[in-house]
Amino acid sequence: MMKQLKTEYLGLSLRNPLIVSSSGLTASLDKLQRLEAAGAGAVVLKSVFEEQIVNETAHLEAYNAYPEAADYLHFYLKEDYLEQYIGLIAEAKKNLSIPVIGSICCVSEGGWIDFARRIEEAGADALELNVFFLPADPMVAGAEIERQYLSVVRDVAEKVSVPVAVKISTHFTSPLNMIQGIRQCGAEGVVMFNRFYEPDINTDSLQVMEADIFSTSADLRGSIRWIAMASAAFPDLDIAASTGVHTGEDAVKVLLAGASAFEVCSAIYHNGLGVIDRINGYLSGWMTEHHFTSISEFCGRLNYRSVAHPLAYERAQFMKYFAARGE
Repeated sequence: MMKQLKTEYLGLSLRNPLIVSSSGLTASLDKLQRLEAAGAGAVVLKSVFEEQIVNETAHLEAYNAYPEAADYLHFYLKEDYLEQYIGLIAEAKKNLSIPVIGSICCVSEGGWIDFARRIEEAGADALELNVFFLPADPMVAGAEIERQYLSVVRDVAEKVSVPVAVKISTHFTSPLNMIQGIRQCGAEGVVMFNRFYEPDINTDSLQVMEADIFSTSADLRGSIRWIAMASAAFPDLDIAASTGVHTGEDAVKVLLAGASAFEVCSAIYHNGLGVIDRINGYLSGWMTEHHFTSISEFCGRLNYRSVAHPLAYERAQFMKYFAARGE
């Protein structure tokens, strides 16, 4: 089964297209070893967040009577976090046979470059940029925010030699144009799509609260359209589907749409490590049933360029649907 499921992502050879995404599941060597034993094709280490370092520095400064110590605190905390992360990469590369992908989320230009270089030097096989700029300022145009994204990608891609993938959100007016820009800035892949913390409102306590952090298979429907269109528009760009892959059938769908691989997280939290083998088993069985001997034979078979009626991916309104139901 494993030979049948072999694929490539970011130039890396994967024994199967299932990648465990950046999360608490990938935060320690013990967890990484269990994921490999369970059948994962690759792992993305839990992101290292520069913002967390900045916030902890500010917290310590509040209890520090020596303002001049602020720079030292920031440097010390940054080095401590990075050394722990670098140590995890080194241990993972020493003990795992599957690709290890680093993940960073920074808030400063220098941070993106510094963190990326350090992670490359530690031996990571590739780098995933966890980029998101919240468009909360009404005075900042969308084009300016997009330039910030592209600046980060360009700066990092120019400074490292390992493959770079960018984990993007759905919050772009023209996702395909944004992906084209990311590609032109040197990224070898995109992860579609990132999942964020979302607020909810408790109507009993009248408080803002945390919404459910986990995805469901229903979330996949928002990704399939853009995966199918992006894989057709940019056949040389690797795509990893993310958010919503919970079953083997979900995995088949994103591969048919054109994803090179898919990232899984919520499904493991909900169902345990056994879901990895079940997804791979379903995928293998489906391939046998449909007489495919490799992932490449059907990857993108139903993308925007390959289907008989590509308008199925362009349609957004429900007019015909409700008319047919007489509603």
